[in-house]
Amino acid sequence: MAPAEPNSGASGGAIRDQAPVKAAKDPKKKDDKKDEDLSEEDLALKQQLELYVERVQDADPGLQKVALESMRQEIRSATSSMTSVPKPLKFLRPHYGTLQAHYDKMADSDLKKLLADILSVLALTMSPEGERESLKYRLVGSEDDIGSWGHEYVRNLAGEISQEYAKRQVEDASTKDLMELVVQIVAFHMKHNAEPEAVDLLMEVEDLDLLVEHVDSANYNRTCLYLTSSAKYLPGPDDTLVLDIAYSIYMKFEEFPRALQIALSLDNIQYVKQLFHRCKDPLKRQQFCFILARHGVSFEVEEGFVAEDEEREALQEIINNTKLNEGYLTLARDIEVMEPKSPEDIYKAHLLDGRGSGGSTVDSARQNLAATFVNAFVNAGFGQDKLMTVPSEASSGGSSSSWLFKNKEHGKASAAASLGMILLWDVDSGLAQLDKYFHSTDTHVIAGALLGVGIVNCNVQNECDPALALLADYVEKEDYSIKIGAIMGLGLAYAGSQNEQVRGILMPVLAEGKTPLDVVAFTAISLGLVFVGSCNEDVAQAIIFALMDRSESDLVDPLARFLPLGLGLLYLGKQDSVEATAEVSKTFNEKIRKHCDMTLLSCAYAGTGNVLKVQHFLGQCAQHLEKGESYQGPAVLGIAMVAMAEELGLDMAIRSLEHLLQYGEQNIRRAVPLALALLCISNPKVNVMDTLSRLSHDADSEVAMAAIISLGLIGAGTNNARIAGMLRNLSSYYYKDAGLLFCVRIAQGLVHLGKGLLTLSPYHSERFLLSPTSLAGLVVMAHACLDMKAIILGKYHYVLYFLVLAMQPRMLMTVDENLKPLSVPVRVGQAVDVVGQAGRPKTITGFQTHSTPVLLSAGDRAELATEKYIPLSPILEGFVILKENPDYKEES
Repeated sequence: MAPAEPNSGASGGAIRDQAPVKAAKDPKKKDDKKDEDLSEEDLALKQQLELYVERVQDADPGLQKVALESMRQEIRSATSSMTSVPKPLKFLRPHYGTLQAHYDKMADSDLKKLLADILSVLALTMSPEGERESLKYRLVGSEDDIGSWGHEYVRNLAGEISQEYAKRQVEDASTKDLMELVVQIVAFHMKHNAEPEAVDLLMEVEDLDLLVEHVDSANYNRTCLYLTSSAKYLPGPDDTLVLDIAYSIYMKFEEFPRALQIALSLDNIQYVKQLFHRCKDPLKRQQFCFILARHGVSFEVEEGFVAEDEEREALQEIINNTKLNEGYLTLARDIEVMEPKSPEDIYKAHLLDGRGSGGSTVDSARQNLAATFVNAFVNAGFGQDKLMTVPSEASSGGSSSSWLFKNKEHGKASAAASLGMILLWDVDSGLAQLDKYFHSTDTHVIAGALLGVGIVNCNVQNECDPALALLADYVEKEDYSIKIGAIMGLGLAYAGSQNEQVRGILMPVLAEGKTPLDVVAFTAISLGLVFVGSCNEDVAQAIIFALMDRSESDLVDPLARFLPLGLGLLYLGKQDSVEATAEVSKTFNEKIRKHCDMTLLSCAYAGTGNVLKVQHFLGQCAQHLEKGESYQGPAVLGIAMVAMAEELGLDMAIRSLEHLLQYGEQNIRRAVPLALALLCISNPKVNVMDTLSRLSHDADSEVAMAAIISLGLIGAGTNNARIAGMLRNLSSYYYKDAGLLFCVRIAQGLVHLGKGLLTLSPYHSERFLLSPTSLAGLVVMAHACLDMKAIILGKYHYVLYFLVLAMQPRMLMTVDENLKPLSVPVRVGQAVDVVGQAGRPKTITGFQTHSTPVLLSAGDRAELATEKYIPLSPILEGFVILKENPDYKEES
């Protein structure tokens, strides 16, 4: 038995070797076997097609024509559904070469064009990679409708066109024949609900203008949604080009609110003016004004737009945001949170057993200062609280002043300013209540009152410019704390307004030789805020000269870093415009040169999602430094500022920051929590929360402080129970460390910002628009936190009030045609991304139905649950005007 085994193996091998040879010798048999597997219909079809192939090669043109027509008929009827390779294409595959050879021999005629059409379709499955034969035969074929060959064919052609176009661009060849095809393909796609494919093809061949002709009222919305969503991922200048096209399409179909959003996204004031010219409906104009007010643009309604003075004043009032306080308080009453809260209600010390809960009764200035901030953040905008606005009783001589004097020196400034925060957006009553502090003899109280005036006027404009009138004189005062109060107040009150008078007041301060560094630093920041994103040359020059005049010892001071930041804010989001200034910054003293460079770049590309810049910042963070270098902090913040633009980049940035934590130096680790906070501001993501919780117990106290403040920022205004619990535990963990405890208290105040009605997120309109002033406020705050001990725990704790620039109610407030609140049912749920999806998919999931006004969390979207009213803005956020639907019938 045994010897036979190798033998049988050998013979097996021999048979195996022979098998392929046999098949090669005798293809007939193999084909016969394959034919037996086919059903009778398929077999008949296969023989029929083979007959056609033979006939095509016949000498008689009549026969050729009939054969080609029949073959074409067979292929067309089969390509209509595309679940698998259509049978005719499958059976014609072996004959592709034969037909090609015959085609080359044919004389030019209509028949040759017919054959070219058929070869073009066969090339779908047969053409070798990269040869683009389908396109080659299409271009020499007949001029018939390409759509008749089915979707897959058109799709394949579009792919080949984009490759061919790129090749011809390199060779400088003509692309006229390709463009004729493109027009056909785009028309076909737009008819068949494949708008994204049409847009992609036009982007490839750089001719998006064609779109405007092909969109109709049925598909313009989907087309523009795809355009605006893809703009985030395109390199400049393509992204602005795409948004321009979307703007022209919206204008064509008079979808004005959407067009306005694109105009704001492009930061194009001309477009906004065009809109006011084109749109004559007074209600729609009011809705535009609400959108402009939310974005924080200072816009003058000119006489040319609106003839009647009354209407013009009404519009200007809305843009000035005068309705904000009223709407916010309506929301608060509706949700029943008007009752003022004290800091103790927030700390909830009774929930903590043991240490840290008993010792808090001692009055220490640091604890009182923390309570001042917590009180200001929690009762922001409510107009009443339990520390500052308590009506004075005759015996105690007024309790608000008694709280004021529980704070030491510079603490009094923050305490007085906190009154401005409590009366946020309520200019008349705010200025009346702050007035008493102006008569104080204590310079710190006056400084706080000046800052309070700025806070009250933040994000709200007023015709009679009370802030300017009150603050202007104090800028020239001798006392430096008063000077800073007035300067910072002007910066907050006029942020984003590009007000020339403010420039005239602040610029001389930079030029004075003997001004101390802190005054200059705050002046630079205030100028940066007033002229945010304006690329104003004069202001930039003034800040550059101020920087060059400073001595080396000054430049090492943490406050000196506010100068490059003020300079950066001038170019916020303006990309390439920063280049000239960045060149100049290379001539600065080497102590601050790199720091300035990073700050300028991070501001200029903030909110753009530019991947190359993120890589550049990561590269800077990878370097291991000598002591005393500070530029990696702004580089880490830069990663977050650039990547916050869209969700994908944001998640990737969070992952990159994790790596920096593991491998980075100490100064990088201190900045990472702040970068995470910028990425998830008022949007507590669980993974970020866990990372920050881990870092809040870090051995390095600076990292721990930054992580604690960041926990407050990601939970800002959300009342997030998990973060609140973490912070309570931290307050007992750090009860002996005054600095860390102060940070925990601030974070607790932030989480309960406005009792949970406010957000700090600079994004609005379903994360499409980025408000420059809000972002500026957050960036200043983040930069200040890069050196906690010197600034926030030092005597400049009032930089925390820069956050007021980003505070906005996270509400949906529906109003009627007279702008009075109107309660309607709305569905609120998680927003779903429906870009490029077929049909009419649901835009929200897991919704609940509420009556307005309602709160919107991060990532929420609302839609009306009734057809009785029509909203004048497609995005239900902030103030939305509803008009009655004329076609609505009450169900009996």
